[in-house]
Amino acid sequence: MAIGPLMLDLEGLELTLEEQDFLSHPFIGGVIYFTRNYESAEQIKRLTDSIRRIRPELLIAVDQEGGRVQRFRDGFTRLPAMQKFLPLYRKNAFTTLALVKDSAWLMASELLAVGIDFSFAPVLDLDDFKCDVIADRSFSSEAEETIALSRAWIAGMHEAGMAATGKHFPGHGSVTADSHLALPVDDREFSDIASKDLLPFIALSNSLDAIMPAHIVFSKVDPDHAVGFSPYWLQTILRKDLGFDGVIFSDDLTMEGAASGGTFVKRAQLALSAGCDMILVCNHRAGVLEILRESKSLDYESSAHRLDAMRSTKLFDLTDIKKQPRWRLSQQLLSAIA
Repeated sequence: MAIGPLMLDLEGLELTLEEQDFLSHPFIGGVIYFTRNYESAEQIKRLTDSIRRIRPELLIAVDQEGGRVQRFRDGFTRLPAMQKFLPLYRKNAFTTLALVKDSAWLMASELLAVGIDFSFAPVLDLDDFKCDVIADRSFSSEAEETIALSRAWIAGMHEAGMAATGKHFPGHGSVTADSHLALPVDDREFSDIASKDLLPFIALSNSLDAIMPAHIVFSKVDPDHAVGFSPYWLQTILRKDLGFDGVIFSDDLTMEGAASGGTFVKRAQLALSAGCDMILVCNHRAGVLEILRESKSLDYESSAHRLDAMRSTKLFDLTDIKKQPRWRLSQQLLSAIA
């Protein structure tokens, strides 16, 4: 069965009967894990295996950025917030870039060992000291530093065999509002955005496998749509001008920043029509059900050829990983800054 365009979440530590039925639906293409789905590495591997038995082609993802956004902790290496690397980078760029690459390799290999395809990372937003929901998730407030550190992180993910997703296009760090709770509006001219926030996405578009747009309205660029619902942002700027040919994931359509799209079916149609290859609907089972009921009425082109590239390409054994000198040294160095 081809990969569908909807990624959903699960209720707990194992599949419910309802979720087993969901996963068989052709509109479903992926699963995203949250902390409530995790008890141990052994348990999450069993859960992943149970999903694979139903639909081996489904994509399985998690937010394992580090810092306050790390869903799996006990049994996994505790990762620092990305901005913790910045003082080290300013003192010694060469050794810090090596550590960042090793840290991403470590993160990716640990997830791959329990059957997870990818983490939604790295964050490419510039921390402009305005947005609390971004803040230290960002590598830096400066584009050049963010590009260098993100490039190393992407290289480490790729070395492990994991696809990288840059977020939140074209940059979430210059607005105050949290798009989980409100719809932020940025009134800057496009030239101001392009000369600052957009720079990491421009520089890294050829390295990234996927991009996730922000739920932000840039009033001087497209006043009628948040970025994830905007054909102009996704098809003209991202696809045409930046030449990006990877996967576009919507951010979670249950966020308040997406509520302007209307019902969940309307939000799904807006995101798919704008150019998203896969839409996320998390922590809202009624929204998932609404979309699945109306899925045959939704107009979209299958993106299976792109989505297939997000699947993991290597297998690891967690016990073997932890025996490697690279893992032990990286963990030791990370423990000092986490």
